[in-house]
Amino acid sequence: MLRSALLNVMVGAALKAGRSLKRDFGEVEHLQVSMKGPADFVSAADRKAEQIVMTELMKARPGYGFIGEEGGKVEGTDSTHTWIVDPLDGTTNFLHGIPHFAVSIGLERNGVPVAGVIYNPANDELYVAERGTGAFLNDRRLRVSARTKPEDSVVGGGIPHVARGDHVQFRNELKVVQSRFAGIRRMGACALDLAYVAAGRFDGFWERGVHPWDMAAGIVLIREAGGFVTDCDGHDNMMLNGTICAGNEPIQKALLAAVKEGQRG
Repeated sequence: MLRSALLNVMVGAALKAGRSLKRDFGEVEHLQVSMKGPADFVSAADRKAEQIVMTELMKARPGYGFIGEEGGKVEGTDSTHTWIVDPLDGTTNFLHGIPHFAVSIGLERNGVPVAGVIYNPANDELYVAERGTGAFLNDRRLRVSARTKPEDSVVGGGIPHVARGDHVQFRNELKVVQSRFAGIRRMGACALDLAYVAAGRFDGFWERGVHPWDMAAGIVLIREAGGFVTDCDGHDNMMLNGTICAGNEPIQKALLAAVKEGQRG
């Protein structure tokens, strides 16, 4: 596939950070780990990867703003563009030696996600998308699943951590979704879950308590792969209210209805 200069910058940054993570993943037991919150760890590898990504992106586009999971927000001179970065999505997987984690880089223009790169260095899968040009996995064009019946579909979901999120609400939603869909998966890395929807591996996905850096890149991927993304109320406010519901058109609609029913309890 032909990539724009902007997308090449994002891919380069993701690959460079991914190489660093892959080296650290091989020595995961030696990493220095500090507690960021209950069941939410931050590692030396995480901080190092974000610094790599930030350095590469700022070198190429010094005026763009930057929002990173670890480093917070940096205002840019170009107020229309912001990088949104999770240097290590799936930190808990990483620290437990589970090879399901990713570097996620999104670009927002005037408040709208317009480009995304998600890279899993453990299996060398690189997902890329730019508005209007399609979504790709290692240069193979992606399309969302063609399944139309919930009873034939597998969806992903996020489970609230201990002391975080509304556990009762999640159980109510899970009960309804479980009764209508063929299977539910919880993989532990939201960015990759969204990439799986774009690739047709998951037919749908929903989660609450999601940060912008968890979903910015995935939103672009899914839409460019022909899918639909809303928040859990059916609106286009995912980045603001931290909820997301995605899939192909019929499955996203069915999943959203199930989540809403569960929300009512």
